[in-house]
Amino acid sequence: MDFHTLDLIFPFFVFAYGAMVTFVLTWPPLVRIAENRLPFDLQKQLLAHRWLALVCLIVGGLWSLQVMWLPTEIF
Repeated sequence: MDFHTLDLIFPFFVFAYGAMVTFVLTWPPLVRIAENRLPFDLQKQLLAHRWLALVCLIVGGLWSLQVMWLPTEIF
């Protein structure tokens, strides 16, 4: 895998991380499951990543759109 291929797929990983963590932290049934099954330290760590997930969701979404819309020849 070269840098060009990695540069094309990395924004989608950033977006996916942001989407998954934000979804888990905002959907009440999943929050209840996490409170019941996860240890307190892991719950605390997951909640601490809420802002990081939101930033990744926004930045990864915009970055993914840029990768899809702009031609790759200009870079």
